Amino acid sequence: MKRYGKKYQAAIKLIDKNKVYSIEEACKLVKQTSTVKFDSSVDISFNLNINTKLADQQIRGTVVLPGGTGKDVKVLVLTNAKQKEATEAGADFVGGKELLEKIVSEKWFDFDVICATPDMMGEIGKAGRVLGPKGLMPNPKTGTVGMDVAKMVKELKAGKVEYRADRDGNVNLAVGKVSFSDEKLIENVTTIIRQILKVRPQSVKGQYVKVCKIHTTMGPSISVDYNI
Repeated sequence: MKRYGKKYQAAIKLIDKNKVYSIEEACKLVKQTSTVKFDSSVDISFNLNINTKLADQQIRGTVVLPGGTGKDVKVLVLTNAKQKEATEAGADFVGGKELLEKIVSEKWFDFDVICATPDMMGEIGKAGRVLGPKGLMPNPKTGTVGMDVAKMVKELKAGKVEYRADRDGNVNLAVGKVSFSDEKLIENVTTIIRQILKVRPQSVKGQYVKVCKIHTTMGPSISVDYNI
């Protein structure tokens, strides 16, 4: 039987396990359940009634969290023709083939996300064995490949996050920090719930969202009413 520390046990006592909380209630309560000394992340988790073996039921996309993520996202832009634009937009690292070679040969990963212009995708594909396992491959579906480099960089810096259902229909992502104001956290949680509901596959029958919960890093889960 798993044993929990005193802080976790105290946090559990704050939560009614038989209750489904409104977004507002859940966001205020989750900030009281952090069991760590650092500024914990607040994560949201869904379990969806989907069959990811079917092409039309693969849930993946991006959404800009209006309150940001609370994280300073380091963006690498791989491009030949748009390097000046990328730098002016605030990219942390800008370059072409030479930066790809640095990633492969030196295992350099001082960045959080890569976006690229289409002309670089041939070279990027050669580094797939290194970038793929780390989830760093740029992809048009996630808005990280395109010619509007300034837009890509600014959205990533502003709080653009990727969501993706695993093979069991689970979607997990961070929506903020414990230090966020109630309003900012509520806004972010509402935004991602609306996005998940928006991308419901037409072929899904019956209940689509089976579980929706929020929790802090290493903290207990709080059930959230996703009917908005």
